[in-house]
Amino acid sequence: MKEMNGASDAAYRAFLEAYPGYSSTSRLDELRARDYERLDRLGQVYLDYTGGGLYSLGQIRRHHELLREGVYGNPHSDNPTSQASERLVADARQAVLSFFNADPDEYGVIFTPNASGALKLVGESYPFQPGGRFLLTYDNHNSVNGIREFARHNGAGVRYLPVLTPELRVDGGAVSEALRDRGSDAPHLFAYPAQSNFSGVQHPMAWVSWAHEHGWHVILDSAAFAPTNRLDLAAVHPDFVPLSFYKMFGYPTGVGALVFRHEALRVLRRPWFAGGTITVASVQGEGWHHLAPGHAGFEDGTVDYLGLPAVTIGLEHLAAIGIDVIHERVMALTGWLVTQLTSLAHSDGSPLARVFGPTDLTRRGGTIAFYLGAPDGRPYDVRTVEALASRAGISLRTGCFCNPGDGEVAHGLTRDDMAKCFVGTCTPVSFEYCAETIRASTGKAPNTMRVSLGLASNFADAYALVRFAGSFRDAPSDLSPDARPGHIVHQ
Repeated sequence: MKEMNGASDAAYRAFLEAYPGYSSTSRLDELRARDYERLDRLGQVYLDYTGGGLYSLGQIRRHHELLREGVYGNPHSDNPTSQASERLVADARQAVLSFFNADPDEYGVIFTPNASGALKLVGESYPFQPGGRFLLTYDNHNSVNGIREFARHNGAGVRYLPVLTPELRVDGGAVSEALRDRGSDAPHLFAYPAQSNFSGVQHPMAWVSWAHEHGWHVILDSAAFAPTNRLDLAAVHPDFVPLSFYKMFGYPTGVGALVFRHEALRVLRRPWFAGGTITVASVQGEGWHHLAPGHAGFEDGTVDYLGLPAVTIGLEHLAAIGIDVIHERVMALTGWLVTQLTSLAHSDGSPLARVFGPTDLTRRGGTIAFYLGAPDGRPYDVRTVEALASRAGISLRTGCFCNPGDGEVAHGLTRDDMAKCFVGTCTPVSFEYCAETIRASTGKAPNTMRVSLGLASNFADAYALVRFAGSFRDAPSDLSPDARPGHIVHQ
């Protein structure tokens, strides 16, 4: 059991008995030993795949070889080096469509800096107007929440659908009612994540067709979903799909995409133009310019033509592994981790860990939000826990993960609680200041940690996290970052 790296043989055997499908993913153990060997060599337990994926050595070598052997120039020309770059860009565009099974007659691809850049393109260009509506769920990344500013500025209404405890899901009946309540023939936009970047909840794909039946356009935020789940755009037909490729396969960073339906793109109206986005413009006639058709009208300046070949390579890397194989592994590890975390307890029987969101594998992905709590019921300070995790070589994440809606509901924060961070303040406040203000005035502690699994994860990683969490057994709530937690309980 080479992948164990100190994990108990008995624990691993019990894991395989509970999740026999994990054995079918053994090719990922071979891949980790070959292309991700730096993890074990450096003693790193990486559990932040929702924050960013990890690249393989094979990806880097292929990209380096391509750059070393070719000469590539700015694609906005017809010379040989420009044409060479244009072919690489076209290959990347086709690779994205192929990976998501998107018919090029229905879909196109706009390359952006990241998923946030893709969402900004939609927000600033969508024809929000009085009578129109922007509908979104509490469970959304801030890059989706930010679109409300464009909607409000242009007179459209904004409505949030809350998530419900304990699983942090949205009531399907509420979604159906809100979509039926269009109110006018003005353009309406609905946005939700295929998978929560906070809780791992997977919201129904059926909402896309529900929205279309009532005349809404749909943003399906797939940034957290696409790395470990199959997104088939021949089966689900959202209008806009924002993606960050570094979340899928680690490299390159700084390149994302907006996968769009041609029909929906024609609705957008860009508020400005840039180099590469127009066919012709004049400085002698105010307002004289012609926007380039299709994706070209939305790719500001020059695309990352040297980085885009790495997108093709990364997608081929995932396809060679098989997204279903990655999914099988991630879900087995997720199921085991959730079960282990929720079973941890102090000597007096009080729970050591609390998971926010689903505590089984029903409609969830490989992202787990939780906190560790002391015997007195108070949560350990997440900054202290993160510092101790870092000392143990474990990379996890703390904070609200740019998803304030889930965080507010998970920790029971009311509108009045949150007002303390906004009403009466003259200058912007930090997240830390806000959290401390709420804690001091209400006693509520918005402490959240997040771990997430990906294609290079193995049982040893999950086991290390459980051992680390178990080491807090019976530790006092005022634990210092310099403290050494107690004995491990789950061997």
